Amino acid sequence: MAYQSIWYFSNLPEEIVDIVEKDLGTYFDSSFQESKLDGDVVNTSRRNSTNTWVPSHHWIVGFLWHYVNKANNENFMFDLTNIDCESVQYTQYAEGQYYKWHSDSGLYSLTSPGTTDTLDKQKQKDIFAIKNSELIRKLSFVMQLSSADDYEGGNLQILDDNGNSYFAPRARGSIILFDSRSQHRVTPVKGGIRKSIVGWVVGPRWK
Repeated sequence: MAYQSIWYFSNLPEEIVDIVEKDLGTYFDSSFQESKLDGDVVNTSRRNSTNTWVPSHHWIVGFLWHYVNKANNENFMFDLTNIDCESVQYTQYAEGQYYKWHSDSGLYSLTSPGTTDTLDKQKQKDIFAIKNSELIRKLSFVMQLSSADDYEGGNLQILDDNGNSYFAPRARGSIILFDSRSQHRVTPVKGGIRKSIVGWVVGPRWK
């Protein structure tokens, strides 16, 4: 039986995670912008955070790709091709920031849990584009860069098929992977800064 999500406590030495964080900070901190939705839309009522993009040839992405393949072979067994847009997000949530309920695939759920929002024209166009593309997001992954003591709140919360929610681990260096169709959110940060690397892996459309 496959699980909706799987995670690894990588046990990376603190010094190694420090190097990852320092390297990303040196080369990418200056390019942080407000996080966008639907390609190029800032909507802080749904997502309030900052991020920048790290190309897939960066060494940390190669490290994460090992865990993507490990998780896929052990649990998901999806037909995967590559990392979406050949890049990953380096993301930060400061005090008061959050990301409301959503799915990464764009096909599984069109509204947040407990809502009856109708689709506007832009969402309809986005869904049409996704349905008619050759590749879709199938697997999402998150690497925790901040330690659990660096921030309050800011939990990655995932909703299962029965409507029950659970929290992903907060340990520094842990790597969480889950089905991109899953509803999930980042709860509001109450203090400190939450840093993570986020990415998606695509494959042929479901049949």
